[in-house]
Amino acid sequence: MKAIVARDFAPLDKLEYAEWPEPEATGSTVVIQAEAIGVNYPDGLLVQGLYQMKPPLPFVPGMEAAGTVIAVGPDVTSVKPGDRVAALSSLGSYAERVGAPEIAVMKLPAGLSGEDACALLCGYGTSHHALKQRANLQPGETLCVLGASGATGIAAIQIGKVMGAKVIGVASSAEKRSIARDAGADIVIGYDNLRESLKEATEGKGVDVAFDPVGGESFDAVARSMAWGGRLLVIGFASGTIPQFPVNLALVKGFSVVGVFWGAFTQKEPKVHAGNMEELIGWYVAGKIKPVIEGTYPLADAANVLKRVLGRGSTGKLILKP
Repeated sequence: MKAIVARDFAPLDKLEYAEWPEPEATGSTVVIQAEAIGVNYPDGLLVQGLYQMKPPLPFVPGMEAAGTVIAVGPDVTSVKPGDRVAALSSLGSYAERVGAPEIAVMKLPAGLSGEDACALLCGYGTSHHALKQRANLQPGETLCVLGASGATGIAAIQIGKVMGAKVIGVASSAEKRSIARDAGADIVIGYDNLRESLKEATEGKGVDVAFDPVGGESFDAVARSMAWGGRLLVIGFASGTIPQFPVNLALVKGFSVVGVFWGAFTQKEPKVHAGNMEELIGWYVAGKIKPVIEGTYPLADAANVLKRVLGRGSTGKLILKP
């Protein structure tokens, strides 16, 4: 079968569209014929050796795939060939066929497309875990979402509204701010004079929960804009700069800086993660959340798609098609 192969930790141009061994239906493994493959920011870091983990070489990147079950191992009981499913894994999804452990596979309800299913996994899964378990976001609180037109940003806006928050979306251009507004943000602002804009938007009260996948100077501005008892969620560093935090701010302003590592959460707390996914799918079926799919691209174009994601040029979710 064809797959995207990283033979070394190297620039994205070194990724190969090449033959790769078929996954085998052994033990509790489910083999899926992929119809949609989700693209995520960490995928691009991983293949360059810039992520928290470094898998053995060579490897196939990719965390999300949705499609049809074509084979199951002898220990599998929850799905069967012919079922439409989505699967989450640390590696291996940038391929025509994907093998995943049964515990990481969920059945898809009628009406949930493969593209939307992929978006609900990492993007919405991260935002949901961040706002629910890490921030304990409450109705009536103010939520500030940086990177508001990206996949996780759009998810955070929509989930924040479902949870009853007032949402401020922050994006870098008029086009991206329009996307954040369409996603449900009550107020949209840019990064220029961010601290003053947040002060005005919150009438001087500050931000209760900040969702920050950007880092850099934006983190500094938000850290100085937190309300008493606030929670500043560290999601990632799309700006390319990991900020240095002056801890005296947390003391004086009485807020918390909270790390969010969704991948580790899914492994350490699988039952809680499963409950989160069930809630997200329920919200989707009820029409309360809806992923924005910016576009679909051939699997062979994975390197170029990853460049767009890492360059912060994408809005919404990008999908690869075998």
